[in-house]
Amino acid sequence: QVQLVESGGGLVQAGGSLRLSCAASGRTFVSYAMGWFRQAPGKEREYVSGISWGRGATTYYADSVKGRFTISRDNAKNTVYLQMNSLKPEDTAVYYCAARFGGRSAVDAEYDYWGQGTQVTVSS
Repeated sequence: QVQLVESGGGLVQAGGSLRLSCAASGRTFVSYAMGWFRQAPGKEREYVSGISWGRGATTYYADSVKGRFTISRDNAKNTVYLQMNSLKPEDTAVYYCAARFGGRSAVDAEYDYWGQGTQVTVSS
């Protein structure tokens, strides 16, 4: 069982930055690929970024956030981060972290565990 708790959301002006954190319980965190998803009002949940497990972890970014967001993980702290820079109003959404045992996936149904979500609001 893995429990995920997100933090770091908030209200920021366009062009600003936020860093989201996702703290995971469980001793096998290192074996889980981690993903960040977001869901804006009236829209479907979308895959934002992901990072594989293990040494030399590979990362993925949606085109909409590439060059602005950076995902990283600290296995010693059982935490994954999403550094969000140059935020835009269209980044406004509830952001969720998710974990799946195995490789990265952009499909939310393939994730085994989810956090409760953290609201990010970007004002223009």
